Amino acid sequence: MRAVVMRGARDIEITEVAIADPGPHEVRVRTVAAGICATDHGVYTGRQTRPLPQVMGHESAGVVTAVGRDVTEVEVGQHVVTCMSVFCGHCEYCLTGRPALCLKAGVTRGADEPPRLRVGDAPLHQMSGIASWAEELLVHEHAVVAVDPRLPLEYGALMGCGITTGLGAVFHAARVTPGSSVAVAGCGGVGMSIVQGARIAGATQIIAIDTDDAKLKLARTLGATHTLNPTGTDDVVAAVTDLSRGGVEFSFEAIGNARTAQQSFLMLRPGGLTTLVGVQRGNTLELPGGHFAWDRRIQGTYMGSNRFRLDIPRFVDLYFDGRLKLDDFVSERIGLDQIPDALDAFGTTGAVRTVVEFP
Repeated sequence: MRAVVMRGARDIEITEVAIADPGPHEVRVRTVAAGICATDHGVYTGRQTRPLPQVMGHESAGVVTAVGRDVTEVEVGQHVVTCMSVFCGHCEYCLTGRPALCLKAGVTRGADEPPRLRVGDAPLHQMSGIASWAEELLVHEHAVVAVDPRLPLEYGALMGCGITTGLGAVFHAARVTPGSSVAVAGCGGVGMSIVQGARIAGATQIIAIDTDDAKLKLARTLGATHTLNPTGTDDVVAAVTDLSRGGVEFSFEAIGNARTAQQSFLMLRPGGLTTLVGVQRGNTLELPGGHFAWDRRIQGTYMGSNRFRLDIPRFVDLYFDGRLKLDDFVSERIGLDQIPDALDAFGTTGAVRTVVEFP
């Protein structure tokens, strides 16, 4: 099969990769669609590190073509979504209802076993345990969830990371309440999902913040009641505080930027909560101690604190009910050969989400 192999920062090639047959608890999937998101770009540029060499990509959807021994969750022919919060099902985090934090014991092959992927005799790592940018996938059964076959699999791919992260941040991490006020910094795929989650949760004021006016226009159609472009604002915190008449109850940072994280905290009203959804790896946050008075709080979340086996089928129901809007989420569709150019152009095209389509 063909796949995108990364050997170093900005060093990738599309090449033939050998894929093993599924072993116990493993599932083989024909890839139909995969997404490109900020995490992929961060790994490509070296800002985020992963074991190398690896097959890249971490959000995808496809059709099961084979299952290994002891697989009970899916069967051949089912449409599935992959999720990088692979869980073991028996560690402390799994048993206390936090599978996104799983210690992942036993979900990969051991050093004494044949690798799932290789080039010649050289084994390859799988980015986030998935390796989505390939014509086929071989993953643990706890990395996939079966979905309604009516769901367009390009949307399913986005549920494997961005949509689940954004909605989970609203529903699980922050627990946004009906009638509340919300600010969202960053309107990429995750930020747009947060906007939608806040609308679905019943927030009555949703302020979307981004430097791209086209994204702000889309955010309006997805549920934002107000939009703010900080390039035309002297003081973002003051502007949000004014719009919300004293500060918002919930703020979300979906960029991974230290300055916007600080701003998100400063725009809270007393009792408010900031949730950092963007990856802050390498950043140092400076927050004024006095602002913690009157019960203001700040927290992180990993992939929206999801329980994807439960969450994704529910999100699919929200899509079919018309409450989760995905038809405008995909900004562009490309083939496997176009991934290198898409990575180099990432963040400059105004795209909310780019989807890789497989024949």
